[in-house]
Amino acid sequence: MTQRIDTRVCIAGGGPAGLMLGLLLARADIDVVVIEKHADFLRDFRGDTLHPSTLEVMRELGLLEGLLALPHRRVDRLAIDFAGRRMEIADLSGLPVACPFIALMPQWDFLDFLSREASLWPGFALRMETRATGLLLEDGRVAGVTAEGAAGALEIRADLVVAADGRASLLREQSGLPVEEFGVPMDVQWFRLPGEPEALRLPLATVGAGAMLVLLPRGDYWQCGHVIRKGGDAALRAGPIGALRDRLAALRPELAAPLAALTGWDAVALLTVHVNRLNEWCRDGLLCIGDAAHAMSPVAGVGINLAIQDAVAAANLLTTPLHAGRPALAELRRVQERRLWPTRVTQRLQLGIQQQIIAEALAADGPPEPPLPLRLVDAWPVLRRLPARLIGMGVRPEHVRIEPAPGH
Repeated sequence: MTQRIDTRVCIAGGGPAGLMLGLLLARADIDVVVIEKHADFLRDFRGDTLHPSTLEVMRELGLLEGLLALPHRRVDRLAIDFAGRRMEIADLSGLPVACPFIALMPQWDFLDFLSREASLWPGFALRMETRATGLLLEDGRVAGVTAEGAAGALEIRADLVVAADGRASLLREQSGLPVEEFGVPMDVQWFRLPGEPEALRLPLATVGAGAMLVLLPRGDYWQCGHVIRKGGDAALRAGPIGALRDRLAALRPELAAPLAALTGWDAVALLTVHVNRLNEWCRDGLLCIGDAAHAMSPVAGVGINLAIQDAVAAANLLTTPLHAGRPALAELRRVQERRLWPTRVTQRLQLGIQQQIIAEALAADGPPEPPLPLRLVDAWPVLRRLPARLIGMGVRPEHVRIEPAPGH
């Protein structure tokens, strides 16, 4: 028997965009159901970077102190080791915000924190192990979703459905909204290495002849991203794991000992990189945000923060219409109009970095030459303010404009 649930808003996807929007709407006294297909948030290969723009949103919500009580590492200067030359590319310490730094925190900790805070509001419901299976349509309008939960089939009726279910969004696919794809030159192999990141103090990225390695410190281990040519994973896996260890040890000799723990390819996961976006984010009754609206490259770790900005903009623009009833299509389009331009600009910058820096480095037979923009930023500290602004705050940072419901 199918269980029916009625709510004002149904959000598919318990990632950063979905949980942030759920929190903001519940805080404004709007009933919201968030459905998440997994049983928990423990996925290794998700973004770990909370940029100053996200930390500012948390400050505006009064949640910053609690968030920063969780284990994290603060980074206020970004450096790249480019063919043995350490280059400073961004100094976030001068940004005019409460937290002029990037907080490196496992995303599962951040999502757990958001879900706990959202659950304090009576209108918020989070259903784990609940997978959206389709859109409910009435007279051409989206009127809810069908889903499968631990107890069986669900029918969730809502005035608004929000697709925040990631770059492989089922709801986006069923909506018929076309996706524009952009070619990318790289994929990423992810794996863990044991060690003491605090002791080694390595740069976040190392670029060498035909190779690139990203290192994210997590307590007593590294989360590592080995950047490879697009489609190159199968050829590498056809060889011995020792070849990968040798390749990375040559790139970063300090990791030779930790690399010994990498004993098989089963410990290496592939992140297939996509950059795409919708040029229409909504149809009547449905809005796409976050990766469902625009899949970002992992370059600069901006994806999670752009998704948070989408959620804040959606809450700012749709809270009043939701209190009045069903938002009209024109009101949903206001979210798209607000967020499409910063998405386009950010993706254009990412694609430029991929083609002009990453692709050329991966194709190099010898030590690559740092491109002119990197050399200028490294030589002139004042120039680091621009990348700091773009990485730390984004093109159009959003601020929480909706006051919490009285009496909470």
